[in-house]
Amino acid sequence: MKPSRLWVLACLLAPCVAQTPFRVDVQLVNVGFSVRDSAGKLVTNLTQDDFEVIEDGVPQKIAFFARSVDVPLNLGLVVDISGSQGSFVKQHHKDLKTFLSEVLTPRDRAFLVCFAGNPRLVTDYSQSAKFLADALEGFEGTGHKADYPMLGPREIRTQGTSFYDAIYHSARQMLSNVERGRKALIIFSDGEDNASAHHMMDAIEAAQTNNVLLFSIRYTDVRNGQLNARNKYGTSVMARIARETGGADYDARERGLAQNFKEIGEQLRSSYELGYHSTNPEADDSFHKLVIRVKPGTAGTGLSVRAKTGYYAHFTER
Repeated sequence: MKPSRLWVLACLLAPCVAQTPFRVDVQLVNVGFSVRDSAGKLVTNLTQDDFEVIEDGVPQKIAFFARSVDVPLNLGLVVDISGSQGSFVKQHHKDLKTFLSEVLTPRDRAFLVCFAGNPRLVTDYSQSAKFLADALEGFEGTGHKADYPMLGPREIRTQGTSFYDAIYHSARQMLSNVERGRKALIIFSDGEDNASAHHMMDAIEAAQTNNVLLFSIRYTDVRNGQLNARNKYGTSVMARIARETGGADYDARERGLAQNFKEIGEQLRSSYELGYHSTNPEADDSFHKLVIRVKPGTAGTGLSVRAKTGYYAHFTER
């Protein structure tokens, strides 16, 4: 039997159809968050009925809710080695070791990224605190930094600090496909940037989209006891990226950094997760403001929620 023209046409078009992606609206929104009381202590005994979720001013119905305790951590240690951090090299090493001793357990894993002009992957995921600390010292002591792989594409950079690119590519390239456990970047820097291909909102969006919390450890080179305009800008940047993603920012000049690191570990291990189907499911690439709060009168007073401030409704390719 001679095949029909319609059958032949269908056969010719089939490969094209199979390889053409189509866009699917993502309606389910997942959020991880933590709650602290007025004294700053984590609150871990709340239930779904204690919370309300509001997106763009509209209340949302919670579809699922869970409390997470002692979950494994997937961490990115992002260390600024640009010129403005030259006087903090020894403190970076000391604080990184302190952080790893306070937070990392055998169930956790972390990778290390260093950046000046280009973000470079110093070591992939490891469960060894000593290996990670030694890797930082080895990288800063070598004269062959170009031997380490770059994160993201090669860029033409005229200056030397790619702060935003380091965050953007760490969140997208190293943490986007992680499915189990909590995800966070711990950033050792002054928040100043002069060489990135991406801007601050790109970095925040990459973190929010991939449910990555940003924790800023700020090292500011203060001259004559006063912050200059650039210092103030970096300070505000590090505070904002932490706030927008549900993390926290700390000043490395203040005492008690070990306690701050302990608080980061507690927040990451003891938190809540919820999901809801947005009443505005259109994936139009716009930002949707998100508020999670404890209902008044249901669980005491003075409780504050730390969560990302929203998300971008993107199409996904299938």
